[in-house]
Amino acid sequence: MIKCVSCGKAFENNEIIYTCDECGSVLEVEIDVDVPKNTFDCRRNTLWKYKEFMPVDEKKIVSLDEGGTPFCKCNKIGEDLGVDLYVKVEGSNPTGSFKDRGMSVGVTKAMELGVDTVGCASTGNTSASLAAYAARAGLRSIVLLPEGKVALGKLAQAMFHGAEVLSVDGNFDEALKTVSQLALEKYLYLLNSINPYRLEGQKSIGFEIVNDLGWESPDRIILPVGNAGNISAIWKGISEFYNAGYIEDKPMMTGIQAVGAAPIVNAFNKKSMKIDPITNPETIATAIRIGDPVSYTKALNAIYDSEGYAETVTDDEILDAQKLLGRKEGIGIEPASAASIAGLKKLRESGVIDKGEKIVCVVTGHLLKDPDTAIKASTPPIKVKSDVSELKKILENNN
Repeated sequence: MIKCVSCGKAFENNEIIYTCDECGSVLEVEIDVDVPKNTFDCRRNTLWKYKEFMPVDEKKIVSLDEGGTPFCKCNKIGEDLGVDLYVKVEGSNPTGSFKDRGMSVGVTKAMELGVDTVGCASTGNTSASLAAYAARAGLRSIVLLPEGKVALGKLAQAMFHGAEVLSVDGNFDEALKTVSQLALEKYLYLLNSINPYRLEGQKSIGFEIVNDLGWESPDRIILPVGNAGNISAIWKGISEFYNAGYIEDKPMMTGIQAVGAAPIVNAFNKKSMKIDPITNPETIATAIRIGDPVSYTKALNAIYDSEGYAETVTDDEILDAQKLLGRKEGIGIEPASAASIAGLKKLRESGVIDKGEKIVCVVTGHLLKDPDTAIKASTPPIKVKSDVSELKKILENNN
């Protein structure tokens, strides 16, 4: 069953609907699962390990073996900050971001519904994922991208996998309004995070975190927030495992936004359930450069219900955190992903995060999603002659 998160109106699972026709709010899939947790033992470590919790027809599954991403203990940064730190590396998914989880379930639902065209608006990662999974399913894919606002690595993926890429004169929020209208007129099946089935796939991050920790909840999960689907999806997954009796506690959900694109943090600071959209959001972290997130209601519910937190970080803090994780722990991530590490540092320094907390930072996309930013943040190669004595001098001077 699909239910409105605001007024509670229910809809059928086979109904193509994105928002409540009663109050206009976002929707959520409700499921009732009753299986013992040893059900998942000895299964391959992908998203579909937890297929009982995925509300789609398993005969229609469209998958690239997404999920089962690395769960890295980060001792050096953790010790520096005085916390027990783990990093969930979502850039190891097939197209290099967490969006593959949601797209696998969303495209599976599209196959179940019998549609022939899927589409999205995107700041990059969604379009890359949509294009790949649509190709896998044999569906036509349409993506709308804000002109000049998408990192090169992501644009290349969308085009390479065969999507029809339309460059929109406007920002992400304007592109989403346009593609949503096309969806309402049945030109395509919309697979942005406003589609409740997209978030059903993304909730598996929460499943894997508690499984990786030996069926225990961390004290806190920190992640970047853009269109706001992921924080609510992870909270939904955690809550479903808690309700199933698999874990005894739940984490504090902590969302991090860039200073120039922070409508959810602004609402949190006012203890409000409403956001004031930001007309022209700006940040180097293109994946979270969103001023009017469609899933803000779910995100704020997740933060408030978990007694969590929301904070902003600057672009400089994001870039510093990106380099810190890459050079101290060997984990390469795109700028938006680094918001979680930057937020951890800021909240630890301000005392919001206590010493000794068990923290999971979700890093959402691979370093090579935005190669230009990575190159600009690095020392350029040193030009040398192919001469051993000259190389020795350089090595001795840099020692």
